[in-house]
Amino acid sequence: MSETSETSEMPETNGTSESGKPLLPTPSHTVGPFYGYALPFPDGGQIAPKGHPEQITLHGYVYDGAGAPVPDAVLDFWQAAPDGSLTGAPGSMRRDPVTGGHLGRNGTDFTGFGRVATDADGHYALHTLPPGNAGLPYISVCVLARGLLHHLFTRAYLRDGADPLLDSLPAGRRATLVARPDENGTHRTHRFDIRLQGEDETVFLEFV
Repeated sequence: MSETSETSEMPETNGTSESGKPLLPTPSHTVGPFYGYALPFPDGGQIAPKGHPEQITLHGYVYDGAGAPVPDAVLDFWQAAPDGSLTGAPGSMRRDPVTGGHLGRNGTDFTGFGRVATDADGHYALHTLPPGNAGLPYISVCVLARGLLHHLFTRAYLRDGADPLLDSLPAGRRATLVARPDENGTHRTHRFDIRLQGEDETVFLEFV
């Protein structure tokens, strides 16, 4: 059995069209957005067992460089448990062995991991327990969004104070990592906005 092959050659343009006019580069394209299809899972923002008396809420908006809300971002969160442990319990995305459907957390164990998609207004909300890590309490955040070829890492500190990372930053940049407590003084709700670019851009971390 013989094999044949055909080849075709594209004409060389040398950066010009057939009419001799210079060819302009085509517009660039971003990747996605694909995040809303497979990454979020039910109750991804409910890290604390529902009804837990120590539950706190971290919420805010994700803004792009022009100050417009980003309605299709996905945020991953990791944190220490209230006792300071970093291992976490498995089960955030458990599957039902019978139906194969999403089973989720068992309602008692603390996994330390959450995933939240922003809504149409660019808003997110995470319900969790106070992190018990040594030093200032903080929650690690990973941002995935349209236009980002690489996800971004940052931290949401629940209060200001002495900390090696915060102390290395100018006051204005430092403030972008500190969540603001609610106005009623209960410290159960914290506002943490994320600005991807522009004025007051959030400090993002590079791991090497």
